[in-house]
Amino acid sequence: MDKDNLTVVLHSKGDLRLEQRPIPEPGPNEVLLQMHSVGICGSDVHYWQNGRIGDFVVKQPMVLGHEASGRVVKVGSAVTHLKAGDRVAVEPGVPREVDEFFKSGHYNLSPSIFFCATPPDDGNLCRYYKHSANFCYKLPDNVTYEEGALIEPLSVGIHACRRAGVTLGSSVFVCGAGPIGLVSLLVAKAMGASQVIISDLSSDRLAKAKEMGADFLLHVKKEDEPKEMAKKVEGMLGCMPQISIECSGVQSSIQTAIYATRSGGVVVLVGLGAEMTTIPLLNAAVREVDIRGSFGFGIYICWPVAISMLASKKVDVKPLVTHRFSLEQAVEAFETTRQGLGVKVMLKCDKNDQNP
Repeated sequence: MDKDNLTVVLHSKGDLRLEQRPIPEPGPNEVLLQMHSVGICGSDVHYWQNGRIGDFVVKQPMVLGHEASGRVVKVGSAVTHLKAGDRVAVEPGVPREVDEFFKSGHYNLSPSIFFCATPPDDGNLCRYYKHSANFCYKLPDNVTYEEGALIEPLSVGIHACRRAGVTLGSSVFVCGAGPIGLVSLLVAKAMGASQVIISDLSSDRLAKAKEMGADFLLHVKKEDEPKEMAKKVEGMLGCMPQISIECSGVQSSIQTAIYATRSGGVVVLVGLGAEMTTIPLLNAAVREVDIRGSFGFGIYICWPVAISMLASKKVDVKPLVTHRFSLEQAVEAFETTRQGLGVKVMLKCDKNDQNP
């Protein structure tokens, strides 16, 4: 077998390295994957630039990457549903124990969950990676590796829209036209939303949102007042949205989402920002605007739903990928993401197959 296991490792804040690591041996219930496509997430960049996200602190070298797909090259002795050669998407969160969260279907909230590229757990931005076979999903023939890697952010959008209660005829305000905002737009439309308005600082990202089906675009500036932005949302839609999905984590954007949402409506917080944020809580309380968190995915079996949506062509995530780099160019790829260039940057880990 190939002995090249080039790996992207974050040693500490700002210290990102490419280094060789041993190819792992899968356990009885694991598979060894030859990684193909791994997307760079904002959280990967945040760990690189800050060394932490909230209470999750990089204290030892950690492999980055969690939006991933690859090919099975070896299966553990107890694995029966996968075989060498299968193309799979990797669900990065694997429960470590059968706790109350697992039993209730909320395994994404289990405090002991293994999650790729979340301290202290290693991710999969490398040539070869082993993972729980039960959290590797076989890709249909008409779904590419890159689409497989994008199942992770797509599942985040599915979970957010379900938490929000998006249904036929919903009017939806999406704050932020980055990758998560765009997949939330796609999913909201697929779930029957009649009108979706999306906001962002970047005119390029808003143009991408228009390409992907947004009905209205709201270009915001850093100095804009949240109440004024909320009025613009109402003016463009012709009504206050029933649902706002906040994907930036920026305080002013969260405030705008609350002010903009119709009384009795729902605001879902997807973006991760500062640990402490000032919001107009009284405004939300007296108008019975529900504020709900949304963390990753898990409940409602998001991954099989995402795969079905891709295979049936109900959603098209391919336009999200704007930049591609070989694994050897990882530092350049991370810098491209840090600068906010394009939308989704994809790293190609198989040196013999750089195709989507």
